[in-house]
Amino acid sequence: MIRRHLSPGLALTGSFAGRGATEVSAEGCRVTLSDGRTALDFGSYAVTLLGHRHPDVVAAVRGQLDTMPTSTRSLANPTAARAAAHLADYFQQALPKVYFGLNGADSVEVAVKLARLATGRGRIVAVQGGFHGKSLGALALTHSPLYRRGLLGTAVDVVHVPPDDPGAVLREVSGGQVAAVVFEPVQGENGAAVLSVDVLRQWCADAARYGAFTISDEIQCGLRRCGERSLALAAGLPVDAVLVGKPLGGGVVPLSALVCSEELYAPLSADPFLHSATFGGHPLSCAALPAALTAIEEAAEHGRRLTDALDTALDRLVADHGEVIAAIRGRGLLRGIDFTTPAVAGSVVVELAGGGLLVSPCLGRPGTVRLLPPLVSTEADIAEAADILDTAITVAARSAPGEAER
Repeated sequence: MIRRHLSPGLALTGSFAGRGATEVSAEGCRVTLSDGRTALDFGSYAVTLLGHRHPDVVAAVRGQLDTMPTSTRSLANPTAARAAAHLADYFQQALPKVYFGLNGADSVEVAVKLARLATGRGRIVAVQGGFHGKSLGALALTHSPLYRRGLLGTAVDVVHVPPDDPGAVLREVSGGQVAAVVFEPVQGENGAAVLSVDVLRQWCADAARYGAFTISDEIQCGLRRCGERSLALAAGLPVDAVLVGKPLGGGVVPLSALVCSEELYAPLSADPFLHSATFGGHPLSCAALPAALTAIEEAAEHGRRLTDALDTALDRLVADHGEVIAAIRGRGLLRGIDFTTPAVAGSVVVELAGGGLLVSPCLGRPGTVRLLPPLVSTEADIAEAADILDTAITVAARSAPGEAER
């Protein structure tokens, strides 16, 4: 059915990852497959920070399901209003305005639209290696040619700057044509590459000097995934917006948000129908938000201990497999293992699937395997994952042509 009605490629990928089995159920950080096997989920593209079926989030969604599961779109939606207030409070009212979407690209699209309208300018500065979604507007900001092939003539004027050049933004904004500068503090799709805070601080200052907004896309790296509620705000960067998503719905329902300043939000304040979506601010998703953020905060200290355990495990892997591991990137519970070749990385993913560890590949950086442990995992889970990785890398190193001689 998947091959016929969805995509042959999806069918092949799913069969490849599950060794012919499909996902059936999940709880916490473990997934049960149709053949009875279980697997540790250190992937799911950063959605399951709270694991699967977190009881508090499920209870919140179930409660909303029993009262008002969808909105009339004519009457005021108090569930969305409470969620927006909760999210603004979560960021200590540094950015008081909120727009809800269902996926990350929704938030990117509205942020870019508002920046262009609020400034009257058309150009956006994005960063080489960045990923912001695959809808046409968000795709224009995404750097990888893999996703942009055949679609380079998008409606958004975008220039991509090097991630390590402090003067790159100044050169672009000084002409007065730039509406916004958009960056990810940690580029998840780019192998968990961490951008320099000093460079970002300079970019923010230069953008503000010439009247351009700064937007921190933390859809993958925010909400304690990398240790902080917002990496930009925690670093004291004077950003005009933070984009969040992935675990915002608790891993139960889809939800993303633009959290921004009054100035950036001004066009939408003036006309609430300027940008809208039938399911934006959906009651079920918004009911999940307070429960999800509360659970994330309760697990934040545990997340630091998991990070320490992950550091130790990754150091051991580098010591044992330095011939095929080129680098370890990332921060907190978002890590990339960079292998010497894409072939080695691909072989590792194959072996991991058979060994019971689900990870997220980096399509924009095929030599890197991404690890995304949930906050609900344990130090024993980290150790188990490390053992599976150790075995997988050993097998991959033996089978990859030329690697054994490196």
